[in-house]
Amino acid sequence: MRYFKFSKLGFLLVITTLLSLCSCNSTKKEKKTIIGFSQTGVNDQWRKSMNKSMQLQADFYPEIELKILDGNDDVKKQIEDINQFIDEKVDVLIISPVQSKPITPLVNKALQQDIPVLIVDRKIDGPNYTSYIGGDNYQVGVNAANYIASLSSNEDKKILEIKGLEGSSPAAERHLGFISTLKTIPNLQITHTIQGNWEASSIKEPLNNFLNNNNSIDFIFCHNDRMALGAWEILKHHNLEQKVNIIGVDGLNGPNGGIQYVKDGILKATVYYPTGGNEAITYAIDIIDGKKINKNNILETTVIDSRNADIMKHQFDKINQHQESLLAQQNKIKEQEETYASQGNMLKILFALFILSILLGAFSIYSGINIRKKKHDLELYNAKIIRQSLEIKEIAKEAELSNEAKANFFTGLSHEFKTPITLILSAIESITEKNNFTKNNLTTEVTLISNNSKRLLRLINQLLDFRKTDEKKLTLKASKTNIFQFSTKIINDFKIEAKNRDIVFDLKTNNKDLEIYIDRNLMDKVYFNLLSNALKFTPDNGEIVISIDDYKNKNFINISFKDSGIGIPSDDLENIFKPFEVGSNNNKASSGIGLHLTKQFVELHKGEITVSSEQNTIFTLKLYKDKKHLLPNEVIIEPSIYTNQEIILTEEIEENIYKQTIVNNNENKYDVLIIEDNDELIKILKNKLIETYKVHLSNGIDGIEKALDIIPDIIICDVNLPDKDGFVICEVLKNDLRTSHIPIIMLTALDNNESYVKGLKCGADSYLTKPFSFPVLSQSIKSLLYNREKLRYYYLNNIHKINPHEKFDVTDQEFILKMNSIVEENIDNSDFSVESMAETLNISRVQLYRKTKAIIGISISDYILNFRLTKAKNLLKNSNMSISQIAYAVGFSSPNYFSTNFKAKFNKTPKEYRNNLDNSATSNKH
Repeated sequence: MRYFKFSKLGFLLVITTLLSLCSCNSTKKEKKTIIGFSQTGVNDQWRKSMNKSMQLQADFYPEIELKILDGNDDVKKQIEDINQFIDEKVDVLIISPVQSKPITPLVNKALQQDIPVLIVDRKIDGPNYTSYIGGDNYQVGVNAANYIASLSSNEDKKILEIKGLEGSSPAAERHLGFISTLKTIPNLQITHTIQGNWEASSIKEPLNNFLNNNNSIDFIFCHNDRMALGAWEILKHHNLEQKVNIIGVDGLNGPNGGIQYVKDGILKATVYYPTGGNEAITYAIDIIDGKKINKNNILETTVIDSRNADIMKHQFDKINQHQESLLAQQNKIKEQEETYASQGNMLKILFALFILSILLGAFSIYSGINIRKKKHDLELYNAKIIRQSLEIKEIAKEAELSNEAKANFFTGLSHEFKTPITLILSAIESITEKNNFTKNNLTTEVTLISNNSKRLLRLINQLLDFRKTDEKKLTLKASKTNIFQFSTKIINDFKIEAKNRDIVFDLKTNNKDLEIYIDRNLMDKVYFNLLSNALKFTPDNGEIVISIDDYKNKNFINISFKDSGIGIPSDDLENIFKPFEVGSNNNKASSGIGLHLTKQFVELHKGEITVSSEQNTIFTLKLYKDKKHLLPNEVIIEPSIYTNQEIILTEEIEENIYKQTIVNNNENKYDVLIIEDNDELIKILKNKLIETYKVHLSNGIDGIEKALDIIPDIIICDVNLPDKDGFVICEVLKNDLRTSHIPIIMLTALDNNESYVKGLKCGADSYLTKPFSFPVLSQSIKSLLYNREKLRYYYLNNIHKINPHEKFDVTDQEFILKMNSIVEENIDNSDFSVESMAETLNISRVQLYRKTKAIIGISISDYILNFRLTKAKNLLKNSNMSISQIAYAVGFSSPNYFSTNFKAKFNKTPKEYRNNLDNSATSNKH
């Protein structure tokens, strides 16, 4: 018991220690190297550029922290800043002195405390510093003087010099270099100097006073570009900006820099004076790394004028872009380092937790076993768990995809099953309903039942074959077979459909006597699947070619199936033989296992199947000759292929199915539009309906266009269509003014509440699920047309008083109300016509005629006439207007024409009608 308590206490101590270590590791930060920079001031662009170049360079070193203090061009403020850096014991001190003498003692103080000091731009008194970085100010003056000399052409020229801050080393050295050079050039002389403080405001007043008294100068040399700009503004005030050439110093890039001033013609030239910020940081890092650097590091200067301003600007722009790009990359690296550090801390925490889990496992299971061994075992266990977790996720993902594929498979299969069942039921109903069946008619219906029963049997066999291949229970029974005769027999089963669709069906071979070993039952299914797909996706007037190629010097043959169909998208090709896979461009009902079984059957023959789809889709079978590749138990003996006599007999019988019933066209028949993509079903429906209705057909692709063109009385539409599904077609037609009145019957294999509700929402008037009974369909058509007739009678007898609140078809009411409103607005316009009405409603005259005829049963011209006469009748009854006035008020061109039409409708002239009203009123008074 004591041992247990001790172990538990020790275990808690270990946990505490590990957590504290993790905490220390997660909060520990690396100490940064501090570089302090005491800047003169940042009121000018040159100093800002120096600061920026320093910061950019420092950003490349994550371990460096650059601190910049602004002296505001005040020597007292700068002294305070430097003392602050010394007290903080920065690793390197960089100083750009406001003035030389006051700063010199502070440099000595820093050096005494072993702080390296770099002097930038301006010097101090004496050589007691670590290193100096800056341009040669003496050379700046020399360059300016030589440039003026190059422009003077040995003529006497007068020069005005504007100097920088008194007491600063740059001002003194630039002046010294300038006057020293001018002494060697006899025709140039300084006639006057102005003392500035580097700012433009400091020289404007003295320059203005000078020019008021003396304007005979040729050149102005300014110690920086800011004062040069101020000088140009004063010259412009005196209209001397074109006469006097100004040479400045700094040569900064940018909109307010000397290079831009040269390009704009403000300055004749500027002497480029590098800031040295980039170099200062580089040398500071070298000092930190223990490298030796030169005592004096002089940066090159050059003259920039109109000849090289563009080049210099381009170079500086490129440098800036490069620096910005490098900085962006550095920031990315920083982000990655932070992410790495964060992940490192997280990894440490996880590692600590991992060790804790090992300790906990060791403590609870094997307290006396070696910890190292347990750690290794636990690592292996964790790795196994991770693998299993990944495997479970992968299996779950595959299961989800498989479930979705299987759901699509069963949905597609239900479509495949329900259409032949519908055709079988239809044929059975025809047999039971008709007593005067001819032998030919009976044979046709029985053949229809037989063909569709075979189709169902084939689908069921596919399911069974899929189960057998899935369980590896399918065995090969190959027999010696003439492959050309075998192919001919199967192809003949498809020729009827191909002929009805004008598809060229061709079989080619270079050896009609070629015999190979195949399992006829399985190869029949291979052919059937490939030819069914070819027919399904080949458009009318297309072409299907089967080629059998025998290679004399090779031990295999190729059988290719080429069609001119819609093709297979390249992304689908690699998955086309997988179970439940359906092409992304396949909108037709499909089980998704046909091609998978085809591949399995071909591989049972030790053959191969490949597919290519560019302009045409080509499936190619590679099958071996003789039987060396087969096992003895895979070979059987069967009789040769059947004769062609039974094939011809089948064709004669099957053609009867598609023979159209001959009927007389009657213009009074209702128009029925059938939108269905199953050729067999659409032809059967047409044959059954054509005796009673005028039948129009659409395969689904042009369903909306045909409905708008025909304006039928009723539409029968399948849901599963190749282009737009039936729900979309229904919604489009119900929302179109031209077709909104047409009843729509939806046919579908989807037998669920969701689909039923969706059908009603899109405006379907009736919803029949496959397999459906033809009498139910026929009665649905009759009921919808009867209801349409009742509405038509109501609208015909209440044209002028349709009530929008009555519970009739909303779209029809809106249409009639709109027509009433249009006629009411034009009631007195005798020129208002059917064309005017169609134009106002934005539909064609024919479509207006068909829609009006469908809703109210009369032509649009009769509708307008009836409206006018009904309005006239009300005016005769309720107004004191004369008959002539009423005639013109309701849009008749003459009173006589009005009276003729009024009598034709109401069996009384307007005068007789009004007299009858007056007589009735008089008798009522008595």
